[in-house]
Amino acid sequence: MRHAPTTGAHFFFTTAPLPCPYLAGRTERRLVTELLLPLAPVMNDQLSMAGFRRSHTIAYTPVCEGCSACVSVRIPVREFRPNKTQRRIFNRNADVRADERPPVATPEQFRLFQAYITARHGDGDMAGMDDMDYRGLIEDTPVNSQVVEFRDGADTLVAACLVDRLACGLSAVYSFYDVEQEKRSLGVFMVLWLVERAREMGLDHVYLGYWVEDCRKMDYKRNYRPLEAYTPRGWERLDGTV
Repeated sequence: MRHAPTTGAHFFFTTAPLPCPYLAGRTERRLVTELLLPLAPVMNDQLSMAGFRRSHTIAYTPVCEGCSACVSVRIPVREFRPNKTQRRIFNRNADVRADERPPVATPEQFRLFQAYITARHGDGDMAGMDDMDYRGLIEDTPVNSQVVEFRDGADTLVAACLVDRLACGLSAVYSFYDVEQEKRSLGVFMVLWLVERAREMGLDHVYLGYWVEDCRKMDYKRNYRPLEAYTPRGWERLDGTV
């Protein structure tokens, strides 16, 4: 289905129903649009502020009939204060350094990505991705993106995050880490690092993607407080995160 364009020849399309990746027994439909140069960076800014997410060269948001479980969320970095557990995790990773790099895929990244997907999402759509698919995930970007590599004291890659720089914040597009280093809580550490980096850059928000209340793999996002959710009325404080 084609929807009215925003500016110029910019069109939005609705996908056919597909199995929901988050909630069993449900179907998913998305409203999608292609991010075309030279307007792609501006469109990505505007759509991110309207609850959309980017993947490769498209921006999308769920438009599922009878379901609104997927809620786009972001952290207001100036108000965020880590709790005791989060401070402990940040300090535990004091030996980890972050290298901000261009969005270029490497074999080292792919090996870590593949191990992460196998361990955590072996039954998902990304399980069959090969090195070329991974290269597309990282490099097919028409906007200001980078890969943040996290390395320990031995210079071993332990985590990585594909990040979009928006006018008002940083958007965590996709992250992965060494699942064997469970005590480090590297997923949490990357979010905390992004918050601190956004503060340093004078940005307002860190966008975390979709929170799904009844999905165990997504519910962790409520641990960052305060948290804002995109609603039909715009961005509002998510209940219980004041």
